[in-house]
Amino acid sequence: MDVSVKRWSMIRPAQDTPKERQWISNLDVVRPTFHVPLLFFYKPNGSSDFFKPQVLQEALSKTLVQFYPMAGRLGRDENGRLEILCNAEGVLWIEAETTSAMDDLDGFTPCSKLRKLVPTADYSGDISSYPLIMAQPDTEVKAQEKLSYQLRSSYIHENDPFSTVKVGAARLISDTVIFVKVLPSTNWSEMARGLPQISMPPLIDRTLLRGRVPPIPRFHHLECDPPPSLNTSMSLGPNNHKPSTVSVFKITKNQLNTLKAKSWEYGNKTNYNTYTILAAYIWRCATKARGLSYDQPTKLNMPINGRPRLHPPLPSTYVGNAVFAASLIALSGNLQSEPFLKTLERVHGTLKRMNNEYLRSALDYLETLPDITAARIKPDTYQCPNLNINKWTRLSTYDADFGWGRAIYVGPANIVHEGKIFILPSPTNDGSLSLVACLQIAHMKLFEKQLYKGLKSFDKIKARY
Repeated sequence: MDVSVKRWSMIRPAQDTPKERQWISNLDVVRPTFHVPLLFFYKPNGSSDFFKPQVLQEALSKTLVQFYPMAGRLGRDENGRLEILCNAEGVLWIEAETTSAMDDLDGFTPCSKLRKLVPTADYSGDISSYPLIMAQPDTEVKAQEKLSYQLRSSYIHENDPFSTVKVGAARLISDTVIFVKVLPSTNWSEMARGLPQISMPPLIDRTLLRGRVPPIPRFHHLECDPPPSLNTSMSLGPNNHKPSTVSVFKITKNQLNTLKAKSWEYGNKTNYNTYTILAAYIWRCATKARGLSYDQPTKLNMPINGRPRLHPPLPSTYVGNAVFAASLIALSGNLQSEPFLKTLERVHGTLKRMNNEYLRSALDYLETLPDITAARIKPDTYQCPNLNINKWTRLSTYDADFGWGRAIYVGPANIVHEGKIFILPSPTNDGSLSLVACLQIAHMKLFEKQLYKGLKSFDKIKARY
């Protein structure tokens, strides 16, 4: 896949913004410093200004007036702690084009090909040398024969061109709630459509997530413990580095209803939500597909948005990381042999405990660590025998309308860490979901088999919808 860069520049706020050094919370500090690549694909709608770089640039510049920390750079305070230098140096803007075809994109499966569409930061210099946000529009990508289900449902035909907006965001300055739902899907796109002001102004005060003084952690925070390692007998060596691959699996609305109906077996009356059911089910499927020994501990990590769970609740526009990890450990043998309802209860109980007191305790626990970088998420955190299941179903991912209508696909450009799974919504609101899974090559086919085996219709189980 060839991507031709025509020009690059820095997009700065359209007006003067505060020049300050901004404290960031411990939830920000423990995030990786690399950029997360996100893709937004659009089909031309006949608009005369479709994908005009000037329209996107001016809209971004106006948006950065209120989101001014994102136009800054990373720095360190007198104690060496990370902070944001609000200096308005700008967002890196790259104008590029490609004549690649849909066949080159592997049906939007996150991979190295898609990653080439997203700008890459140069991390060789000091942390203050690279921008926190990078944006790149491309044009004239053509759809050809091998259309993914997302494209088929969007009525894209052979040789239809489409265009993309790519955003690379430094993970430690905020979470996906901002970079998917608030920044592009609402504010930046509103400015591009000519609205006089943004509808979701950011809340920039990160001190709202300071630890208490003195810190009083009241729980054991399993999410911060090192993950279980793979039993020596099953590992090839340190860190169990085996080649991985990424696949996308569609789950239809009927299949979801079948799975929900299974949660009502044995007289259970608890109304589990879709994410709880899917997380429990995916964990079991991955455990079986990996062939883990019965005495192998496996850890499930579930990122959750802490904004509505804190008291008082944080607004959805809080700029900063407010995602906490709900974690639990179980033996592989139990997951493979116990009734599905038992696994559901495990996952439900873990998610339910993520209330204000637990989240405040987590912030306090990080405050007590002699070296907070020890809690930073590492590349091997989720790899076999462990798993991380991240839901994007409530992020309004397809609502980023820059004046050209809804996006036809929104998602990560690449997933390089084995053991990560994303749950994405349907672009057509048909009730279906997509699982984007990164697993070892040797496990992927078995995972697919286990996944769909349990999603077949059950005549004796009637969905109650």
